[in-house]
Amino acid sequence: MSSRSTESSRRLRALAHPLRSRLLAQLRVHGSATATELAAALDTNTGATSYHLRRLAEAGLIDDTGTGTGKRRVWAALEPTDRADEPDLLDADDLAAAQWLQHDYVEHFAERAGTWVDAQSAWPEVWRADCGLTDHAVLVTTEQLTALAAELAEVLERYRRAGAGSPGARRVAAYTALLPIDPPPTR
Repeated sequence: MSSRSTESSRRLRALAHPLRSRLLAQLRVHGSATATELAAALDTNTGATSYHLRRLAEAGLIDDTGTGTGKRRVWAALEPTDRADEPDLLDADDLAAAQWLQHDYVEHFAERAGTWVDAQSAWPEVWRADCGLTDHAVLVTTEQLTALAAELAEVLERYRRAGAGSPGARRVAAYTALLPIDPPPTR
């Protein structure tokens, strides 16, 4: 197994735990925090939170910012370095971890989308018009699908920090899900 596969395996297995995946999501969405702050936000205890934060750090997914005082460590999510390895490079345990993580991600998305549906009436009309759930059916070849995914990633990266310094700016989560509608091609 290559070192990249080993690293991906370590990350997948670290994330294949409900609290760890939520801790990482909380840090990515809300920024750096202590174990105590994360425990309160996720309604768990600080002991479990501290343990799982260390496992995420060992996997290279988060890091201690060095800004804490005493035993109060402040943790931050690291930027993802690459996409997951090809499935044929992963063993059965890694594939099971990846599948669990994907299902957990869908549940996390559903929770966030449900929160928006319930809270949208409190937002100004322009936010209600542009936020929410939409779907767009497109007809693409394999090459066009790859280009579409790359273009979407490029647009999202361009807007990652576009509102920095603007008082009216608010963070939004942009989820992409390019999902086939038609059955898979026969071989």
